[in-house]
Amino acid sequence: MKKSLHHCGRFGSRPTNRREMLQWCANGFGALALSTLSSADAPAFASGPWNPKPPHFQSRVKNVIFLYMDGGPSHVDTFDYKPQLEKYDGKDPRQVIGKLAPTQFDAVGKVLKSQWKFSQRGKAGHWISDLFPYLSEVSDDLAMIKSMTSKFSEHTSANYFLHTGNGLQGKPSMGAWFGYGLGTENQDLPGFVVLNGGLIPPGGLDCFGSGFLPSAYQGSVFLPKAQPLANIRPSESTPQLQKTKLDLIRQFDQQTSGRLGADPEVEAAIQNYETAFEMQTAVPELMDLSGESAETKRLYGLESDFNNTKTFGTQCLLARRLVERGVRFIELTCPGGNGDRWDQHGGLIDGHNKNCRTVDQPIAALIKDLKRTGLFDSTLVVWAGEFGRTPFAQGSNGRDHNPFGFTVWMAGGGVKGGASVGATDEWGYRAVENRFEIHDLHATMLHLLGVDHTKSTFRFSGRDMRLTDVHGKLIKEVIA
Repeated sequence: MKKSLHHCGRFGSRPTNRREMLQWCANGFGALALSTLSSADAPAFASGPWNPKPPHFQSRVKNVIFLYMDGGPSHVDTFDYKPQLEKYDGKDPRQVIGKLAPTQFDAVGKVLKSQWKFSQRGKAGHWISDLFPYLSEVSDDLAMIKSMTSKFSEHTSANYFLHTGNGLQGKPSMGAWFGYGLGTENQDLPGFVVLNGGLIPPGGLDCFGSGFLPSAYQGSVFLPKAQPLANIRPSESTPQLQKTKLDLIRQFDQQTSGRLGADPEVEAAIQNYETAFEMQTAVPELMDLSGESAETKRLYGLESDFNNTKTFGTQCLLARRLVERGVRFIELTCPGGNGDRWDQHGGLIDGHNKNCRTVDQPIAALIKDLKRTGLFDSTLVVWAGEFGRTPFAQGSNGRDHNPFGFTVWMAGGGVKGGASVGATDEWGYRAVENRFEIHDLHATMLHLLGVDHTKSTFRFSGRDMRLTDVHGKLIKEVIA
């Protein structure tokens, strides 16, 4: 990781050692919080919320890249091949499938076969549709979970459930929990970064929030462009003016800390200001892709004639660069303009074609690049939407929400590439073999990074809270 300059060095004279630095900033708990981000070789003081923390047990996996497919991809058109849908295409699902649960819009059409051809890919023989020609090239690196379920069939609650393990607003997101449990290995960037393709999902920014955890753990939303977030460049006319403003804010925070004691929210505010300061140097360097080879840019699709491939390709390349810099949790959202995200109640063919064209090449490139750079074994990659789609149509060319059984996959460190666990029924309607839920996915993700999900707790409202609540079992079949 590139060593950063001492932050005070940009403003003339600076302290000659750490003791003088702490005295210059102030005394006490707040000063320690500031010091933890001031240099790359700083020791890990317990007061810094994002300082690296030891896992419960050793793991070679250090980082997470979460590929969030907003809207709910159709598993029966992507990774869950169901020949029965071809046999009974156009039939009344109530007659051939049986009793149906209410759907989001309850506009039940006919059984609808997949609109794309499936083939078995790689040595593992994963069934993958023609929507993913690039991803098919790395199919043996993927571990398929074909029996995932959600408790919610509506986007907002399902998004909260996927991200926080709870269908209600205001709970900490998984990225926040990973930061709370493990900290980060980067001193100049947020430990939880959301690379946003242009759309905020239903549920809003609470999908990436810190909930009842200190606010320092919330996700920082970056756009995949030269200026990824507002105010990354100083608005002040001179460095001295910026220093004066920061000093004043620091004084106010320290006064508040003196009155309240070691309040975590005050300390989070102090650290957030310091992180924002460090980001003014680190973020422009992160976003500068001029040092990447032409071959790498082509690999990710940055020269594609489809703009959304370029956008998501940039996100995936930035994700690799964030992993290189030690950022703990990176989430990618999809660009807009492909219909209503993956939410094709109509226009299934057009929407899914565009969405897959957007993500297929970049994701395959990300896996290949992580392997090329030696980061694959230390990085967990997860692909998931909030639910799947029905095996019957809504209207004539769409599918409704289906939380009863769908597919997610994992790849990278600690994952058994080529594994497949669970199954939906012959229609792809309900999980019938090794049924899993989102809590199990979270438990497994934490486990792969060395965290026991039952022991990663935070005291709130009179009880020890955790990402998996009182649930969660490991999906052992995908663990190497």
